[in-house]
Amino acid sequence: MGTHLKRGFFISFEGPEGSGKSSQCKRLAASLRKAGHSVVAVRDPGSTELGRALRRVLLHSRQRLSPMAEALLFFAGRVQLMNEQILPALRKGKVVITDRFHDSTIAYQGFGGGLDVRWLDATGRAAVDNRLPDLTLLLDLSVEAGFARLKRTKDRMERKALSLHRRVRNGYLELARRNAKRIVRLSAMGDERAIAAEVLAAVERQLRKPRGKG
Repeated sequence: MGTHLKRGFFISFEGPEGSGKSSQCKRLAASLRKAGHSVVAVRDPGSTELGRALRRVLLHSRQRLSPMAEALLFFAGRVQLMNEQILPALRKGKVVITDRFHDSTIAYQGFGGGLDVRWLDATGRAAVDNRLPDLTLLLDLSVEAGFARLKRTKDRMERKALSLHRRVRNGYLELARRNAKRIVRLSAMGDERAIAAEVLAAVERQLRKPRGKG
């Protein structure tokens, strides 16, 4: 694989709690760097000063927030992340890997929290000028299996009812059906290294495809 992509390449990881997204983000970044790519790895929310502040409110505070308040805060952090980190890297032809992005808001605040999914999708896309990832890797597993993996103290989102998390997972599966060209569903069960190999294979397939100008 080459070291420079004319348009850059944008990858997001999605999945229910305990799916191993963060570990797989790190593994993929290391593999692509080893292959000669320039890689920028970020997390949403996070990786900017605003994102880190919002992350503390959204994930680590005891404050009660409505799904609409959550969604708007996630949108704000995502706009800053796009402008400050993602777009500059893509313009330089880099591979950008993000731990969560647009689909998380649709799954959690839409399917999970009951907000209108079509409105969330349209508003979220507009907030990032319709620049969605080129490839989204959905690491899928049951809610019960995911929560069994969580050994640390649960964050604010993880403390929500299991029924919500089941709706979130079903939402992700529905998004994968609706966006089959962009979202690749992979099982998050099994050996971490085997999953990493599947992830890398999926990315390499996309990187080899001819891509239009822009």
